[in-house]
Amino acid sequence: MEFLKSNFKSLIITLAVVITGYILGNSYLSKGKADPTISVTGLGEASFDSDLIVWRADFSRKNMSLKEAYNELNKDLKLVKEYLSKKGIEASDIVIEAASIQKDYSNEYDEIGNIRSSLFSGYNLTQNMIIQSKNVNLVEKTSREVSELIDAGIELNSNAPQYYYTKLAALKLSMIEQATKDAYNRAMKIAESGGGSLGNMKSADMGVFQITGENSSEDFEWGGSFNTSSKRKTANITMRLKYEID
Repeated sequence: MEFLKSNFKSLIITLAVVITGYILGNSYLSKGKADPTISVTGLGEASFDSDLIVWRADFSRKNMSLKEAYNELNKDLKLVKEYLSKKGIEASDIVIEAASIQKDYSNEYDEIGNIRSSLFSGYNLTQNMIIQSKNVNLVEKTSREVSELIDAGIELNSNAPQYYYTKLAALKLSMIEQATKDAYNRAMKIAESGGGSLGNMKSADMGVFQITGENSSEDFEWGGSFNTSSKRKTANITMRLKYEID
């Protein structure tokens, strides 16, 4: 007992050295051994039609009188609404934004390009509108026929429609499930081909959600692509799974 008391600190140090040596020895012996795991990537893919269309357009009027410019613009707006109504577009799908006002000037330059004088040439008023509808085919067709308004004296600047899908959340869950099953089946095949069996899953990492036009040559983007120019789209997602091998 007296021996233990007088040599207690030395014994603790010796024991610590032995345990540390054991741990380091095991670490050294296991170094370089193959990790009995397998990593596989599965793909989830789905093609679908957009169920929401957003079409933006604008038209303008210019007049030396601001009041007259407003009157002309309002007359055009009434005609545009009537035209869209005849095409079957619901009034509730049309959003009329506040008109923008710009003062235009005509400049006179000298021989070296400096402005010599600047004269006010009128108020330019632009009316922007947005059509947002679930009736994708109707709005798409109408956007291609707006040149008919030229006969009414209205030059409508029509932007290309944008297409969206409102059920992306449900679609994404379905594709994650598909990609996970695909990865699992790949892992099973590889394990069986190597004479082993698939063990527990150690980790799962989801790739970036990509939406491109169907059969298009669009490149995937690092942060994910989101195509709005194509009515028919294809979505892709990957799942990377890591399994133990028994």
